[in-house]
Amino acid sequence: MDIIDAIILGIIQGLTEFLPVSSSGHLEIGKALLGEDRLPAESLLFTVVVHFATALSTLVVFRKDIAEILIGLIKFQKNPETLFVGKILISMIPAALVGLLFEEELESLFGGQIVFVGFMLILTAILLFLADKAKYTNQPVTFWQAFVVGIAQAIAILPGISRSGATISTSVLLGIDKNKAARFSFLMVIPLILGKIAKDILDGALSADTEGLGYLGAGFLAAFVSGILACTWMIKLVRQSKLAYFSIYCLIVGIIAIVGGLYF
Repeated sequence: MDIIDAIILGIIQGLTEFLPVSSSGHLEIGKALLGEDRLPAESLLFTVVVHFATALSTLVVFRKDIAEILIGLIKFQKNPETLFVGKILISMIPAALVGLLFEEELESLFGGQIVFVGFMLILTAILLFLADKAKYTNQPVTFWQAFVVGIAQAIAILPGISRSGATISTSVLLGIDKNKAARFSFLMVIPLILGKIAKDILDGALSADTEGLGYLGAGFLAAFVSGILACTWMIKLVRQSKLAYFSIYCLIVGIIAIVGGLYF
């Protein structure tokens, strides 16, 4: 992998982590276009680095919200902040279980499964289309809804299903306010990303030499900057009910992926 490859994949990750078009699906397509032979053993490390970058970009965009949550937590009393954290923890359960119990099965889906990615992108397109038609409400996230949204997040581990698209669409279809749905969707993923990174480090799955620091740094910066822009943009798009545009995009890319995977 060279610097240009790292920047391209970093931008793809930063944009697609927040825009409802599946970051994992686009990274798989990007790897297929660039060539898997250009992404050898360092592929896992690079993926972890760019995911960490997007987690940091979420912290930057929602810094005020996170500060309020932390202040509420240190009061050690029942308040909106502690309840919100409780809902986040509940939403993490499905994805954490799936990741721990089916890690090897999931990894087999990452690596040239372009046709599968295409079908999952089409599924994402359907979810976004349905969510875009939902009516505005002022309903907050409840505990049971948090768990259901968590199931959607667990399913979105599959390459081609957008995590933000699946969680926001599920939230909106459950009747949750669109602004609250977007906020919950972006904040709920931070603990999972950081937890996955910590697990990989503790398991010794990550290793790097000094020769790879250049492309890792380039990918990190590209994902971080594009992540901030995409996260801010996505919040506005959800408010303005413009998810249908991404539905069309996912449908087109999904069909292209299926055709490309079958005939090329």
